[in-house]
Amino acid sequence: MLKILSLFALLIGLSSACTGQGNKSNNESSVNQADEVTVYYFHNTRRCATCKAVEAESEKAVQELYGDKVAFEVYNLESDAGEKKANEVGASGQSLLIVSGDEKINITNEGFMHARNNPEKLKQIIKGKIESLL
Repeated sequence: MLKILSLFALLIGLSSACTGQGNKSNNESSVNQADEVTVYYFHNTRRCATCKAVEAESEKAVQELYGDKVAFEVYNLESDAGEKKANEVGASGQSLLIVSGDEKINITNEGFMHARNNPEKLKQIIKGKIESLL
């Protein structure tokens, strides 16, 4: 029984260590240059009102706060381009991510919590996270 548990633990460790690593080649460049900040919103084809609000309010906040200094990109996870970009940045499912170089900040929960009921709070969260990267 101990051998089975040890083997199971080893397999779990190996599978989690390999997650997301198979799609990058050694000579592939980073998603962003270290000084560039991009906000990514990944969604599915079917979207509820909250999903649409997360996109709209996040994009509005980024545009108002940073103009062209910070990019905002939207991808449908069910498209080839969306799936490819999600793999590049390590997004799994619907996500709101702020990325600069190798650093990735996931604010998906905050986006869904505040986009419809308190968009100003979401804007302040986005600002705080982006400021820490600039």
